[in-house]
Amino acid sequence: MAGVHFSKKRAILCLACAIGALLPALPAAGQDGALRGTLDASEDRFLAQAVGEDSGTGIPSPGYTPTSPGALPEEPDAGLPLAEDDALPADAEAEPALPEEAERAEQLEGEPEDIVTRAVPAGAVGQEELSRRQNLRQRAITGRDFDREENPYAPLGLRLGNVVVRPSIEQGLTWTSNADDSPDGEEAVLSETTLRLNATTDWSRHRAALDASTTFRKSLSGEEVRETEGDARATLEFDIAAGLTGRASLGYSFGRERASSPVSIAGVEDQPLRHTIDGSVGIGKDVGPLRLRATGEVIRNQYGDAELVGGGTLSQADRNSTLALLRLRGGYEVSPALTPFLEVEAGRRFYDQERDSAGYARSATRLGARAGVTLDLSEKLRGEVSAGWISEDFEDDRLEAVSGPTLAASLEWSPLRGTIVGLNASTYVEGSTTAGESGSLLHSATLRLERQMRSNLTGSLAFGVSYRDYSGGGHDLILNGEAALTWWVNRYVGLTGRARHERQTSDLPGRDYETTSVFMGMTLQR
Repeated sequence: MAGVHFSKKRAILCLACAIGALLPALPAAGQDGALRGTLDASEDRFLAQAVGEDSGTGIPSPGYTPTSPGALPEEPDAGLPLAEDDALPADAEAEPALPEEAERAEQLEGEPEDIVTRAVPAGAVGQEELSRRQNLRQRAITGRDFDREENPYAPLGLRLGNVVVRPSIEQGLTWTSNADDSPDGEEAVLSETTLRLNATTDWSRHRAALDASTTFRKSLSGEEVRETEGDARATLEFDIAAGLTGRASLGYSFGRERASSPVSIAGVEDQPLRHTIDGSVGIGKDVGPLRLRATGEVIRNQYGDAELVGGGTLSQADRNSTLALLRLRGGYEVSPALTPFLEVEAGRRFYDQERDSAGYARSATRLGARAGVTLDLSEKLRGEVSAGWISEDFEDDRLEAVSGPTLAASLEWSPLRGTIVGLNASTYVEGSTTAGESGSLLHSATLRLERQMRSNLTGSLAFGVSYRDYSGGGHDLILNGEAALTWWVNRYVGLTGRARHERQTSDLPGRDYETTSVFMGMTLQR
């Protein structure tokens, strides 16, 4: 029965330790203090019984026999009579103490008595407990800073699988002082409808995008106008491998030629319709700081027949041509924000007819070179600008080569949040069907300012200048400006107003004109 008797003492000792661990958490005054004192006295009595002392005196109880350090007494405590079954046999040996019990007894003998009741610091236990808790205290909802949308009136679009489609329609009325942009044009009020479609993918590796728009105009009063124009462009970007990328694009545009066209046809009811199809495929490779790129491009221009005033048509087939180009570019990344580059191009322009109606062979060889720099200063400044030289040399020796300096730019600068300043510039080689005339170089530049004045109010200003240099002598200067304002009633409905003025002056007779127009309408988007 020694094991049974020894287990009772062990239980008494464990209970005393548990009471001691609870004491530091209790107040020391008032009724709580009294309770603490009671617990202290109870602890002392339990401990005295465990070590064989008379409670309250610290004197060993009668019958207590000291044992070796680390072992509890073999004899029962005084005042606790044993039953017959509990009596130890004469030849019974004491049960050996466990290592944990021996260590605890040694601490009790070597330390003051108050150490027995010392508890583990509550702070450490509290931190461990907090780390396991899931229902931690949360801030009040009224005190939180909610994340706001950068543009709460931007279209949400429609998701079709991995493609997001954003359609819109703009309907309004336009008043113009010159309905056909001609030297003797008359004013008119037009109904104008524009359909737009934007689609982008959210693929993890590659990217595709589509932008398309179509505009219908019809006279409600004044000079008769009925025309349609539009454009579409699809681009696809490939991430082939580390440092190796690919890009492909396909575009289409159509519309009637304006009075600003270098080829002006007199005595026609409507100017010919022009169709342009272009496609390109390119590949780029990064080798350390080197940026290498090769691009192949094909541009097709095709013209419809011009409708004569007295009836009949005038064919424009001798103006149809295809231009094939190859561009090679090499750049060196000085820093992630600055990459100077050099680019050369070579190509051939093929006319459908070997000779035009005047007997000239207008197919030509194109050569060009330019130098520039690519900028990438995050959202502040991004794009590229370059300058160079271009030349087209015709097969017919009677035609002088069209050549001259070129300027190209595509930059966006954001001096303030919500403000974007953009610059676009380009140079084109334009053909001609006039006998003895080679063509012209058209230099164009547009400066654009967009400002988000409020989250639902956006304004823009644009100023453009174009300069046409004819190879046979003469110049055209085209100036235009536009101001626009859009107020969004909500994310889906907006009111738009635009005012535009354009003026062309020329050294050649019969080419000056001036046009002013005002548009008011509504935009619906999704």
